Amino acid sequence: QVQLVESGGGLVQPGGSLRLSCAASGRIFSINRMGWYRQAPGKQRDLVAVVTSGGTTNYLDSVKGRFTISRDNARNTVSLQMNLLQPDDTAVYYCNADQVCTIRGCTYDHWGQGAQVTVSS
Repeated sequence: QVQLVESGGGLVQPGGSLRLSCAASGRIFSINRMGWYRQAPGKQRDLVAVVTSGGTTNYLDSVKGRFTISRDNARNTVSLQMNLLQPDDTAVYYCNADQVCTIRGCTYDHWGQGAQVTVSS
């Protein structure tokens, strides 16, 4: 069974930095896309950043130049370095892994438990 475990998050002042990490466990052969979504209270869950197994990245416009996504394919991990954080970045951040292939086949749309990021002075 595939599980995603997140770490990081917390409270930071505007302009500060945080790093989120996510590790996928299970007897995994490959993961196509890994990414981060966020959901603020009363709002929908939005894609923040995604990276494919080949290294192609895509970012939400509002985080471009401030956030950097990276992954380690050998360790099945993905990280999100968040710099110049702003109050509008406050949300629960969720790790996502799509098309995860194991000896039992491929499954889709796995989620981590969520990590609270609060940007406030």
